[in-house]
Amino acid sequence: MALTVYHFPPSAPSRGALLSAKAVGVKVDVQVVDLFAKEQLKPDFVKINPQHTVPTLVDGDFTVWDSHAIGPYLVKTHGKDDSLYPSDPKQKALVDQRLYFDCGTLYPRIRQICFPVLFLGEDEILDEHKTSLDEALGFLDIFLEGNNFVVGDNLTVADCSLVASVSSIVAVGWDVTPYANVASWLARCALTIPDYGEANQAGAEQFGKAVKSKLARGQI
Repeated sequence: MALTVYHFPPSAPSRGALLSAKAVGVKVDVQVVDLFAKEQLKPDFVKINPQHTVPTLVDGDFTVWDSHAIGPYLVKTHGKDDSLYPSDPKQKALVDQRLYFDCGTLYPRIRQICFPVLFLGEDEILDEHKTSLDEALGFLDIFLEGNNFVVGDNLTVADCSLVASVSSIVAVGWDVTPYANVASWLARCALTIPDYGEANQAGAEQFGKAVKSKLARGQI
């Protein structure tokens, strides 16, 4: 039975799950749920995921949501090997830490900038929110020091989640050139993950356009 991913292209977490599927090499049936049109609140989708969030993965009679859970699940069930989500306890712990960094630190700081603009009528970004995001990007830059990817020299599902987040704020107009490791890694992920342009960049650009259209000066 085909895997189904309920997906909204402008959503960074949703794109993170799709990038993990591309990296694993597993085919998925993508069903778009338009969050801007509140399609996630339709009864049929709420039955699938009572939290009505994307991404949501359906694999036969099994359903799971949250990109940081979906990526590891896809590797464990469909991966050719464990390189994208290592079995070694120490390597796995590092990948998990990077995943938790994305969902607990980096992405929330992106969200606190973009959500009020998209949904609450704000048209400017507070300086303290800019400082907070720059701090998180600085942490990521340190993780990447001497490494090609966020855990050593091999792509993992943590890269898939983090690059979806970072590419989103870059599309809004954030300058990551002060973080040389991040800038190089961003380009490296684009070249390494299959179908990166379609699976991630197009949606990131949609997201950036939506945010910039509501900013007072049309830019950060």
